[in-house]
Amino acid sequence: MKHSFERPRREPRVATNWPIRRRDWRWRLNPYIWALSGLDRPVTVTLDLSRTQASAAPAPAINLSGLTRSELAAALIAAEVVRPDKARMRAGQLWRWIHHYGLTDFEPMTDIAKETRAALAERFVLTRPEVVERQVSRDGTRKWLIRMGPGIEVETVYIPDVGRAGALCVSSQVGCTLNCTFCHTGTQALVRNLTAAEIVAQVQVARDDLEEWPSPKEDRRLSNIVFMGMGEPLYNLDHVASAIDIIADGEGIAISRRRITVSTSGVVPELTALGERTQAMLAISLHATRDELRDDLVPLNRKYPIAELMAGVRAYPGLSNARRVTFEYVMLKGVNDTPADALALVKLMKGVPAKINLIPFNPWPGSIYECSDWGAIEAFAAILNRAGYASPIRTPRGRDILAACGQLKSESEKQRASARRKPAPETPAPETPAAG
Repeated sequence: MKHSFERPRREPRVATNWPIRRRDWRWRLNPYIWALSGLDRPVTVTLDLSRTQASAAPAPAINLSGLTRSELAAALIAAEVVRPDKARMRAGQLWRWIHHYGLTDFEPMTDIAKETRAALAERFVLTRPEVVERQVSRDGTRKWLIRMGPGIEVETVYIPDVGRAGALCVSSQVGCTLNCTFCHTGTQALVRNLTAAEIVAQVQVARDDLEEWPSPKEDRRLSNIVFMGMGEPLYNLDHVASAIDIIADGEGIAISRRRITVSTSGVVPELTALGERTQAMLAISLHATRDELRDDLVPLNRKYPIAELMAGVRAYPGLSNARRVTFEYVMLKGVNDTPADALALVKLMKGVPAKINLIPFNPWPGSIYECSDWGAIEAFAAILNRAGYASPIRTPRGRDILAACGQLKSESEKQRASARRKPAPETPAPETPAAG
């Protein structure tokens, strides 16, 4: 008996989200498998990520000690530590404990409720960066090598008997892009800008070491801040401006803006913004009066030549006899130290309320320059004085620990100071001219 049967109708194939090859022999064997398999319906896959989420590292706690007042209040609200209507008041309390008393722990903040202190400690920190090395010069200058993070190291220098009492030279960048040929820092490539918190931390470290908490009104050991350390401040203006806001706040560190000086090699487009945003005193790293020489000493001059720089200086907000610009002029033997150079400097500064700091060149390993003879420096200063410009000769400080002007360079880029102090091997050394 013969059997007859109809060939089954081929069901339409429905798209699937499975990565299956349609030409696979199993699907060609029987068209009903396609429909019966359920692949005509969307496939839903649920992944259990709970174990992955549990193993993820928690976000690092925010360090409150480097935030501006508005940032501090916003952080408290975001962490749900205080209600928005109480944030400004609580931020003011914290501000005084952090910046007036220098606290690094929430527990002693007695005017804040205990449960609130506990909540703060769970969500925030007040830690200082690591002080890798501390050196003290024979003349009392102190230098700290401060590590902000892996490979992020800067040097900060306290110079006693400068300004009203003592000045702190802070860094704004790790390394520098300007490559000024007389400057040790210029031989280190730029790593990155420092944050406002990292700039303020340099002041906090210095005051810890000087034992100057709470902020004194009189008899301060640290009275002035100078942005003359590593880096070009105007290439990091946002963070420098925020740091100055914190440092100058009257209820905290309380160093007057008129005692804060920002030194630039001449980033002309940012000069007006610097004056308007910070009201800080201005210093110009000049060092030459002719473009062809300054192009070599300060390569930034090729972008912003002297005439353009001086126009920017004359337009600096607040410039007056009471707020004079300081011109820094490093004295390099046989390079820029002749009487003709002094007369050219007088002509260049005509009509500008200014003073000139004459800086004897501070030698560093591998430098190609020598310091001008003392007689040449005094003759140079005399010409400036006769023209009516104050021209103090900056006494070299901290040379023995490479802490003088132009000698700073972070430890990641130089031989450790401890190694430098070891006796050198007894091998003949070539004769070199003595630096000043």
